[in-house]
Amino acid sequence: MGAFPQTIHFIGSNTPRRVELSVRDLEIEGEIPAEINGAFFRAVPDNTHAPLFEDDIALNADGMVARFNFVDGAVDFDIKWVETERYLAEKAARRRLFGQYRNPFTDDPSAEGVDRTVANTTPVWHGGRLFMTKEDGRGYEINPHTLETAGKWDYYGTLKSETFTAHPRIDDKTGELFFFGYEAGGLCSDEIAYGIADKDGNLISEQWFKQPYLATIHDFVITEKYVIWPIFPTTADLDRLKAGGAHWAHQQDLESWLAVMPRYGKVEDMRWIKGPVGVSSFHQVNAYDDGDLVHIDLCLTDTNAFSFMREAGGIHRQQQEIQGALTRWTIDLSKDDPQIEERPLGPPGDLPRLADADQGRPYNRAWYLSMNPQGGPPMPGGPVGINFNALMRIEPGNGRLTVMGVPPGAAISEPAHVPSADPDHGGWLLTVIDVPNSPNPSDYSSELWIVAADEVEKGPIAKVKTGLPLRSQVHGSWVSRAKLDASKLQGKA
Repeated sequence: MGAFPQTIHFIGSNTPRRVELSVRDLEIEGEIPAEINGAFFRAVPDNTHAPLFEDDIALNADGMVARFNFVDGAVDFDIKWVETERYLAEKAARRRLFGQYRNPFTDDPSAEGVDRTVANTTPVWHGGRLFMTKEDGRGYEINPHTLETAGKWDYYGTLKSETFTAHPRIDDKTGELFFFGYEAGGLCSDEIAYGIADKDGNLISEQWFKQPYLATIHDFVITEKYVIWPIFPTTADLDRLKAGGAHWAHQQDLESWLAVMPRYGKVEDMRWIKGPVGVSSFHQVNAYDDGDLVHIDLCLTDTNAFSFMREAGGIHRQQQEIQGALTRWTIDLSKDDPQIEERPLGPPGDLPRLADADQGRPYNRAWYLSMNPQGGPPMPGGPVGINFNALMRIEPGNGRLTVMGVPPGAAISEPAHVPSADPDHGGWLLTVIDVPNSPNPSDYSSELWIVAADEVEKGPIAKVKTGLPLRSQVHGSWVSRAKLDASKLQGKA
């Protein structure tokens, strides 16, 4: 194609921006709390070139790493391409070489053998290093001070898996990183690799096992005793890919599964627990132990939330027809045949955020995004094609829910949590808000809002004005100044 298609994946906050830039001393409305000292990193898919196919999707865009850098009450903004093998090959060719989402059989022949990952999903900080990740390949290390790409990360040559999840889990008390890769053995492999890296970033364990069917596994959870993979029936098929078809197709008649094993155990100890038919969840909030019980809180829908995955499976439902809820699954591992007990916790939504200290442990609040019907028509954009317009704070123990809305027609991105040293203060949330300037859905200005995490209903205590229309992020991460100062890669910011 010679131009960008005018579909939901290329308009609104998915409008290609294609610009690397640095802006110092952004305009600030209000006052930045002194404890917010560090960097908010964002994974931003954007398009270097027009796609080969009109039905291309936002998740197939090249990765950019963006940073809001907080320094003594001032805020700078930077954004750079992640220089993956794929990005560099297309830069040299000055055109798109890679075809449909995760289907190498649709690529230009000159791209054969080039790593296809776009590293566009999650910035991950661990062991003094920053990585940009996407689950179809290994992560790329980024210099947190310059945003330059250092190269692919394989744990000093010890990692065997060809893939690395976009959602590792870090135990805040031990500093360990727990991760996995599905399709670990290559395209359409049914193997999953489960790894643990110690607090210093050294790989200390990698074990492999097989799925009951070849599913996308975007997220997983840990507790103090267990590691748990929720597996949902959105499946891949090699013959379909060879025919030029979609990588993922949701199968509404297949059951879901939970794979549960001791987090320091062996894959031979794994237990498989059958779940509901046809459901889907891309993000889990948290999980924790309660005696023999394990509670798993997840953003659950009755089918796949991505239209391109539904339609590939023959499911034709409008986005507003999808049913779901923030849901708790509970299993009793003292039983020989554990069953999933299900109860709703809160309204439907996604992109949950948890305080780092609560990871894998009992928790009293979390945050996630949802849709406020009073907010007007949603802004097009984001990975699903429709943006959220409300931020929710939920207390899962008692169901208390508070909500922050945004201006009419505006969009809100996944927040990052910044902790406070004061145990009586809940910290802050950082979230980018895209505010319309006109009826044109691609004409908006992006602001970073700072919100008291336990008082979201009061709205922002400060706004950082970029004066720019920023492309939608997928996920983001907060890194403190102390961690940045101790990073393994150094360089002038």
